[in-house]
Amino acid sequence: MDLKKIRNFSIIAHIDHGKSTLADRMLEITHTIETRKMRDQVLDSMELERERGITIKMQPVRMQYKNGSENYTLNLIDTPGHIDFSYEVSRALKAVEGSILLVDSTQGVQAQTLTTLAMAREGGLKIIPVLSKIDSPLSRVEDVKDEVVKLLNCNPNEILLVSGRTGEGVENLLNEVIKRVPPPTETFIDTNSCRALIFDFKYSNHKGVIVYVRVLDGKISKNENLLFSVSKEKFTSLEVGTFSPEETPCEFLRAGETGYIVTGIKKPGIASVGDTITLLKNPLPELPGYMQPRPVVWASVFPEDADQFNDLKAALGKLKLSDSSFSFEEESSGSLGRGFRCGFLGMLHLEIIVERLKREFNLALVVTTPSITYEVTLNNGKKEKIYSPYFFPEEGNIKEVFEPWVFVKIITPSVYLGPIMQLLFVHEAEVGETESFGDNRSSLSLKMPLRELMRNFFDELKSVSSGYASISYEIGEMREANVTRLDLLVAEEIVPAFSRVVSRKRVQEDAEEAVEKLHKLLPRQMFATKIQAKALGKILSSRTTQAFMKDVTQHMYGGDITRKMKLREKQKKGKKKMKERGKVNIPQEVFLKMMRSGEN
Repeated sequence: MDLKKIRNFSIIAHIDHGKSTLADRMLEITHTIETRKMRDQVLDSMELERERGITIKMQPVRMQYKNGSENYTLNLIDTPGHIDFSYEVSRALKAVEGSILLVDSTQGVQAQTLTTLAMAREGGLKIIPVLSKIDSPLSRVEDVKDEVVKLLNCNPNEILLVSGRTGEGVENLLNEVIKRVPPPTETFIDTNSCRALIFDFKYSNHKGVIVYVRVLDGKISKNENLLFSVSKEKFTSLEVGTFSPEETPCEFLRAGETGYIVTGIKKPGIASVGDTITLLKNPLPELPGYMQPRPVVWASVFPEDADQFNDLKAALGKLKLSDSSFSFEEESSGSLGRGFRCGFLGMLHLEIIVERLKREFNLALVVTTPSITYEVTLNNGKKEKIYSPYFFPEEGNIKEVFEPWVFVKIITPSVYLGPIMQLLFVHEAEVGETESFGDNRSSLSLKMPLRELMRNFFDELKSVSSGYASISYEIGEMREANVTRLDLLVAEEIVPAFSRVVSRKRVQEDAEEAVEKLHKLLPRQMFATKIQAKALGKILSSRTTQAFMKDVTQHMYGGDITRKMKLREKQKKGKKKMKERGKVNIPQEVFLKMMRSGEN
């Protein structure tokens, strides 16, 4: 196929601006999917994506489209909109030449729109501005057009209007993609070799690792001997094909196309996102890959049943093969046994991984309170990186602590600026510039500790702005932190899963809150159970859960009172012995509810 007849593009937008619905209409118009097989969110193949109505994994698809008398191949990559999955977006943008910037005409430009646009511009992509949901009675086309003109410094006539629900304007958009997005070009005109960039991969029990590639030079056929440039591993392409949207085998993939290669490799750690695939006998230079994602949230995951440790290890390995931004390593805790310390790109990422472990692998888990990375210098001068609150040094052993800060962008209707400013003060933020952003909206630039961003900030921001504020952030510098470790004790034993690192300014408030919450959630035991919060070397808050009571004398009628007294004394001794030797069984739901901020 002529390279001039190929267009590679993606759709980028803030969450819930209609990317998946627009992709559905494109698949319909190009007859990529038969009408009888059509359904909503057709590219969101994961059960969780369909359930939550969000895109989690980028999804490539190939469409054949006739423009006038010419036939074109359109390779689309549908990307996630949630801030936690920005890494997925950045990888998708390396595999395309152009991007549709989709803006909801009822909501206007949002914070994550700015983040994804910056990524696309950095990659030198051709941007096509598009307003969605123009059929909605709440649509504000002219106002939002002005915002986009200001953002892109473009002509208002360049902005296209579509409705993903009705299909209005979608055919015109496809024609404009062909007109505006440049065709792919080859770097090396070398008929004796090939080169492709891996932008994603997944794992199949039968086929091994299946890599998703954008071919940049030459062509890759079935049964060719190939090489991973970074890992230096050799393999044979057992199958090559395209996404239509299911995996469809073909004879070869050529320069300018996106598709998949079945490697047959079943070992983890060999294929990696950003690696280059080239011909074994005549390798071409490797391509610049991707920046390795840095986990920002850490949590330890333990199997509820110690016998499931190996099952959990295998499950994490398989998830890592389909999600390269997720990381894990083995660790051990005295009371929770063997488990894994896992790194995530955000709280939603953590929630999705935990949910997938439970659904796809039937595992019962204990997940510790999420934490971030602290850099601690001890009194003896030794420096340590602390990923788990349980290993945060004791009070008195620390010389200094550093924590990550984030650069945050918030876009909000100006009427909510007052309550948002109060919220920012509570969360230790440093507010920078405030700009007017059209339609009585303001854009706030600020810095704040990542620890505070995780402390229910997203939910509180949505609450004080009635859901209208949007937020995006990126990791900034490390700064000195005024923090301490807060432990929760149940029956006078520390529960590592409940330990957390908190601001010294809020330690008393956090201690009381945590004790109160656990007191409500913990089921009653056969003996009175004390719940305490300890920090700064002392107990800051305490509550006692009453024991189950049983009247041991209920079967007795009349008789000497001393017999009843003896039975009650015996019961009292039994309860005391149970308290000394008994272990409190904390159900899995309690761990999960304690992990989720604001849930009772």
